[in-house]
Amino acid sequence: MTTQFLSDDNSMSSNPFETADILDGIRRWVEIESPTERPDQVNKLADLVASEYRDLPATVDRVAGRDGCGDHLVTRSSWGQDAPGILVLSHLDTVHPMGFIERLPFKIEGDSAFGPGVYDMKGGAYLAYHALRQICADDARPPLGITQLYVSDEEIGSPTSRALIEAEGRKAKYVLVTEPARDGGKIVTGRKGVARFDVHIKGAPAHAGTRPEDGRSAIRELGNVIQTLEAMNDLKRGVTVNVGVVRGGTKPNVIAEEAYAEVDMRVPSMADADELVPKILGITSRTEGVSVKVTGELNRPPYEKSNAGAALYEHARELATELGFELLDVFTGGGSDGNFTAPHTATLDGLGVDGKGAHTHYEQLYISSIEPRARLLYRLYQTLR
Repeated sequence: MTTQFLSDDNSMSSNPFETADILDGIRRWVEIESPTERPDQVNKLADLVASEYRDLPATVDRVAGRDGCGDHLVTRSSWGQDAPGILVLSHLDTVHPMGFIERLPFKIEGDSAFGPGVYDMKGGAYLAYHALRQICADDARPPLGITQLYVSDEEIGSPTSRALIEAEGRKAKYVLVTEPARDGGKIVTGRKGVARFDVHIKGAPAHAGTRPEDGRSAIRELGNVIQTLEAMNDLKRGVTVNVGVVRGGTKPNVIAEEAYAEVDMRVPSMADADELVPKILGITSRTEGVSVKVTGELNRPPYEKSNAGAALYEHARELATELGFELLDVFTGGGSDGNFTAPHTATLDGLGVDGKGAHTHYEQLYISSIEPRARLLYRLYQTLR
């Protein structure tokens, strides 16, 4: 793929990125709570987001939710849709449960604005919209069409939106992801792949006191499996395997017939995934009379920094310099929807607001990051070609 950029530096209208105005828009999105597991609430937010586009030269398509998830929104600029353009990925769902806003209401303290999802990622999602709104207000249209995709299920691995993300990603020339910035404003140019596994173990029950020899402990075998999984950790290589959930047994005086575990694995490259996923799926029992069944898969491929992705980052870094700030990049262990597009399309992630405390009771964005990050998105829309 040939990577081309415009050097055009059109002057922007006076103060189109007023921080107070943008922050008020973010507040409106934050104050509609949207836990992934509440599709009615996610759809309520989607109603508001869709309404923001009514007076713009853009179309809004709504993809009905399924499997307990909310709707997805696909907005397309009225120009540039006959050729590969820019895809902007955002999500409307949050991890905070319904009612959490009573514990963490939207509030401003110094340079921080607090609220559930304000940092991950309603702040960034709103910046993407605001930057498009300013592009639409300009006299000239940028070279590439802009498609903005808002999904409802990113926080649970994007099970109902993945196919849509991948399809739109393959049609695009560039993908911009509005996940929050990292480590003081760094952009994300790589993410580990994420795999999830379920381990089911079946043994034989027996009385632990009178007939222990008749039993086959599923919990004991789970201990063997956990040791096998833990041995796969290699921090120098960047591989992590975490047994995060375990269950098993019924009573302390009964040898456990069943045991269960949930496992998370992160890998920096497809080579690591190709090696380790089959190893985990192939784990077998060490104990006669006990069965081990492992199911799962790589649900987010590694986001590796490609040549096209590196060129896209360099362009963004130059734009940031023009805007008066330094843009550094980072590789992170967390997954995002950018993992689905990076293997085949130049992808830049972490373009949202700076802040801290994602998924916590003190989640916050830094107000001082709003204007420069919004301007950066605007300039990317304006100059990519």
